[in-house]
Order: sequence, then C-alpha cells, then structure tokens
Amino acid sequence: MHIAILSASVRRGRNSHRVALYFQRYITGQGLATAEIVDLLGYGFPVFDERLQYTPDPAANVIDFQQRIAGADGVIVVTPEYNGGYPASLKNVIDLLYKEWVRKPIALVTVSAGPFGGAQVTTSLLFTLWKIGAWMVPAMFPVPKVEENYDEEGNAADKPATDKRAQRFVGELMWCMEAKKRMEDA
Repeated sequence: MHIAILSASVRRGRNSHRVALYFQRYITGQGLATAEIVDLLGYGFPVFDERLQYTPDPAANVIDFQQRIAGADGVIVVTPEYNGGYPASLKNVIDLLYKEWVRKPIALVTVSAGPFGGAQVTTSLLFTLWKIGAWMVPAMFPVPKVEENYDEEGNAADKPATDKRAQRFVGELMWCMEAKKRMEDA
C-alpha cells in the first residue's frame, strides 16, 4: 500500500509541514506502507482556471501531481487552519482533479498554532472532499500548538503519546484502503 501525504501550506515559515514529516517517518518506520510527501510548496502552482481533464496542454508538474494522487492508495491531507478555513492552495488542487479523488480514502490532519488544533477547518474541508466523491476516513488528527508539539524536522515532543494517536489514525486509513482494494478486486 502507498500513502501520499499532501502538505497543503505554501506559506513561508509554515508549521504544518512538520506534521507531514512526522507522518512520513511514522508510517515508513512502522512498516505500515510506503509514504511520500506531496508538498504543494514545491510545485509553485498558479491558480488553476480549469480542471485538469479539460486542460489541453498541462505542465509537467501538474501531471506529476496528478499521478502522485492517482497512484496513492490513500491520502493524508495535512492542512493548517487559516482564519477558520483551509488554504487556497489546497482548494486549488482539490478542484484541479476530479476522478483522482473519487472513492479515494482520505484522512485529515488539521494543524493550528492555537489550542484547538484546526478544528474549525474540518467542517468545510470535509464537505468539499465529500462533495467531490472522496471517501472520508472517520478518524481525525487535530494538532494544537504545533510549534510546541513538533520540531522543524517533524519530531514529536511527546513521541509515545503522539505515536499512540497516530496508530489509531493511520490504522483507520489503512482499514479503508484495504476495504477499497478488496471491493475493487471482488
């Protein structure tokens, strides 16, 4: 199984990327699946004016992004909360693709500098991904006070407690990925 970890923030000094780094290390370190970070900052995407399927000559980096999402058995979206919502960079790539999201198991990690762990972003992001046909994994992973809880390399301040939460969270994603695989193979 292969998991794409979508790091959604493109801001300088972003802190949510720390959590993406943690999950890549956790998933591969536990031998649960292969995992790669799909980092929107590295793509430098413009605001798209059309879905990929209707774009006559898409850029190579757009095709690369599409292939990474399409090739993943599941996706962990790591997003900060900006003013109660998720970043425009994330909405931009959600709307870029369509069939790649349909029935794709997606688990949400919401991140904030404050005490609520990005809880306000959950409702709008869940609705957007549900509306496009994604399979939303019921487990959530809110991260409050990210700068206190993860260093710049993605190391958790309280590794045993964080790993315990991650085990349940990733376990739910893995269950959904396996269920989808079994349904496709049936």
